[in-house]
Amino acid sequence: MSKYFVTTPIYYINDKPHIGHAYATILADVVARYHRQRGNEVVFSTGTDENSQKTIQAAEASGQELGVYTDNMAAQWEEVWKALNISYTRFVRTTEADHKKAVHEFIKRVEKSGDIYKGTYEGLYCTGCEEFKRESDLVDSKCPLHNRLPDKIKEDNYFFKLSKYQQPLLDFYKKNPDAIVPASRRNEVLSFIERGLEDFSISRPKKVWGISWPDDKDQVVYVWFDALINYLTVAGFPGEFSETWPADLHIVGKDITKFHSIYWPAMLMSAAIEPARRVLGTGFFTVEGQKISKSLGNAIDPLELIEIYGVDALRYYLLREIPLGSDGEFTRARFDALYNADLANELGNLVQRVAVMSNRYLEGKIGEIPPHSHDVSNFELAMGELRFEKALEEIWVLVKGLNQYLEEEKPWTVAKSDLDATSDILHHAISDILQIATLLLPFMPSTSQKIASIFANGTINLDAGVLFPKADTIEKTELEIKG
Repeated sequence: MSKYFVTTPIYYINDKPHIGHAYATILADVVARYHRQRGNEVVFSTGTDENSQKTIQAAEASGQELGVYTDNMAAQWEEVWKALNISYTRFVRTTEADHKKAVHEFIKRVEKSGDIYKGTYEGLYCTGCEEFKRESDLVDSKCPLHNRLPDKIKEDNYFFKLSKYQQPLLDFYKKNPDAIVPASRRNEVLSFIERGLEDFSISRPKKVWGISWPDDKDQVVYVWFDALINYLTVAGFPGEFSETWPADLHIVGKDITKFHSIYWPAMLMSAAIEPARRVLGTGFFTVEGQKISKSLGNAIDPLELIEIYGVDALRYYLLREIPLGSDGEFTRARFDALYNADLANELGNLVQRVAVMSNRYLEGKIGEIPPHSHDVSNFELAMGELRFEKALEEIWVLVKGLNQYLEEEKPWTVAKSDLDATSDILHHAISDILQIATLLLPFMPSTSQKIASIFANGTINLDAGVLFPKADTIEKTELEIKG
């Protein structure tokens, strides 16, 4: 049995999760479930990034003591991931003792390589990004992601010799062309490296919340240098971590791809540790045409959508609508349309009608069904390329094809004169449905299991219920929830 290690970003806890966070985490869950389905032993990590200035500000605004605030917020994030049926194996927090130990050991290894020195940073810092900024990073003197002026600071900090790793990084990506996906994100990273890398500050004065710098009581570890090491913490570093490391896939937003594809592999090279095998940089998420923003108040709580539509409907929308690495758009109208067309009508109605006909014409007893017959090589290719929208498209080829098959064969008509022929049609349909359920498992685990339960143990189980209520039922339920 081989191991597969997939990670999400670890998230700032200055607010609760929104639909953009849910998207990246669901992507990782699909990968984890797919590899488990193939017999791999999966390590799947997510967690919270708590050692930031944002955390201090949010705790002060809430009126809670810092430790109480971080515990409460971490619990909220875990609750949302469980509601979304996220099958993580480790929820890591950067305030945990084993993470602090990993950070200190990692710094010692980088120091041993001669890649840390003391210096003075004078320039710009965006608290929203928790990032030191260059003038060239700004638009109209503002951070383009947070639309505000960065702070001007002057600090005596420790620096990491990132410039030393410019050529090693270019060599690494030449040897591993698929290490960053999609290609557009890879091109952005390579362009950034080729323009020239600058050393960057990896500590802050002690007045900032964070992990203490080893042997220097006046400094704490810079939040990004600390946060990236979480992946090694999950692997068991500094103990026996080689069985899990390197990570097979980091899933991150495009705004932090630079950290994961430039800073992080350079840090690992310095510590004599192999870089992660692949980084997937997702696009930004917009709601009704606007980027998700706390100040705009347009962040969508995924729990509210789950309460109305169910968790698998949300997972399906996010995975089907957003191509690999592209920016994603959430609109309620599109959600409703996709739910009604694909889930309620095509998939839900298909399963229901086959189950009802089988219960009637086969007297509820399935008996022996033929093996799955459809070629799924295109599906497998799409999954290998992390093209989840394409993989779902391939599944829906089977869904649409089976609906068409039933319309052409008309088992409800054939049953009037030939029950044996009707049995053959329905057995073929059940075989296709079970193949569809198997393929759906990584994407819509509850739906997959429910379909399997309808046709389990050689009998039809109509008590399993309707997969997806019709649109008018959804609207009624939503009104009841809002009322």
